[in-house]
Amino acid sequence: MSRVLSWIAAALVGVVYGAAGTIAHSLMWGVIPVGLIIGGIACGALLVAVRTLTHDRGAALATAIGMLGTLLIISGPGPGGSVIVPNTPVGQIWIYLVAGLALVVIAWPSLPQRRLPVATEAVAEPEAAPLITSVPMEAVVMVAVPIAPVPSETPRRGESSGPTS
Repeated sequence: MSRVLSWIAAALVGVVYGAAGTIAHSLMWGVIPVGLIIGGIACGALLVAVRTLTHDRGAALATAIGMLGTLLIISGPGPGGSVIVPNTPVGQIWIYLVAGLALVVIAWPSLPQRRLPVATEAVAEPEAAPLITSVPMEAVVMVAVPIAPVPSETPRRGESSGPTS
């Protein structure tokens, strides 16, 4: 049931993208077919996203059917005789572009899922380094600090410190 609902949702999104791209494909900026480029990128990105996120060709197929169905329905002459997709090179490119994108995305082979390697054995803990219980004398650096000699007696007031003659 969930899968069928996802296909219906994908088809509806395909209808929206197909309609938007079909209406906008003829937008030109000078000689650059901006509508064709943006519509092609949008439709292709949608097809790739649906296929990648759902891992289901059926959802991508439903999206493509929605796009192509909308393209075919609204590309014919309307009740007033207006044509949304005229028989021009840009119109022909748009029809084949959408069909080609759908074909490539749906026919692209499924890539194998990357799986993390499973550990079959316990990894041995590294041995702990031995405790240092003594410091070798070669590692000890002796620093000599000069110390001022301490006089054994300090002279009192009024006494001289030198010999008297």
